Amino acid sequence: MKAIVITTGGGPEVLQLQQVEDPELKDDEVLIKVEATALNRADTLQRKGSYPPPKGASPYPGLECSGTIQAVGKNVLGWRVGDQVCALLSGGGYAEKVAVPAGQVLPIPLGVSLKEAAGLPEVACTVWSTVFMMSRLSARETFLVHGGSSGIGTFAIQIAKSKGATVFATAGNEEKLAFCKSLGADLCINYKTEDFVACVKEETGGKGVDVILDCIGAAYLQRNLDSLNFDGRLCIIGLQGGAVTEIKLNTLFPKRLTVQGSSQHEEHITEHYIVYKYSQATYISTDAPTSHQAFAFPKLKHSHILKTAAKNWAALRPRNPENKAMVVNEVEKNVWPEIVAGKVKPIIYKSFPLSEAGEAHKLMESNEHIGKILLVP
Repeated sequence: MKAIVITTGGGPEVLQLQQVEDPELKDDEVLIKVEATALNRADTLQRKGSYPPPKGASPYPGLECSGTIQAVGKNVLGWRVGDQVCALLSGGGYAEKVAVPAGQVLPIPLGVSLKEAAGLPEVACTVWSTVFMMSRLSARETFLVHGGSSGIGTFAIQIAKSKGATVFATAGNEEKLAFCKSLGADLCINYKTEDFVACVKEETGGKGVDVILDCIGAAYLQRNLDSLNFDGRLCIIGLQGGAVTEIKLNTLFPKRLTVQGSSQHEEHITEHYIVYKYSQATYISTDAPTSHQAFAFPKLKHSHILKTAAKNWAALRPRNPENKAMVVNEVEKNVWPEIVAGKVKPIIYKSFPLSEAGEAHKLMESNEHIGKILLVP
């Protein structure tokens, strides 16, 4: 088969279409003939050499795909040769074929084309696992998503609205803001010309939002905390604005704020602190927020600050197949019906032939796109 090979760490030009061996099919996997794959920010970092694939994963980039099942492992139930599917991958989507654990495979939602479905698995699993499973966004709460015109952002706006939340979004120009509005965002903020903290406070009568999904990291951390309501939850999934910063702890404690790291894509990752409410007190832990192992942070004066950074503990890619299958199952139960009902749709900006993966990466890194970019073998 043909696949995009990263010939060395570097710019888009290092992506070369080459003849490679077909993937080996394991007993619990299906082999998919790829119809399309979608770009994710992690792909550009893997290309640069700063985000290697997990042990045992395909060396080729690509974290999601759509296509037709060509073969099934002997332990696979529920899938047959000829089924049209999309899938969450640990790698290998930039190829003509990919093998994937059966638990990470999803049916094509009614009303979505096979090609367009390539842009669904990663954003759906990321947004559902962070905004709803981790941050517990519910109806009548207020949600802020940064980068509202990105693949993650466009999906987050739609699914949050479909679940009854009030949605705020930031973006960098009027075209992107208008698109966010067309997807249902209630308030659209130009982060280049407006102070999103002031806008959030004005729109909420000084209260702040309940959940924030952030792809910026350090540069926005304190302002995100200032934008949260009591019992607010901040989920950081990217570090485009840096990995290390300082915060005032006295902004966390009075409002019982939760800060969760679910960084999917960033390098230079050193340490992770989660601040969360447990038995009506605030704790800091290096474990996941579902853990009951935590320790009380000693009393600090208001002037004390904490240096923080993020870790990949909650990323989708390094999770084991059982955990990924759990997320995929939740997505099929909770997100797929919204797509079938027409409340959520994949937003596809442009498609490139697989051989032009480098050009697709250039477009992604220009940040000029809205929604997802596809590669078609």
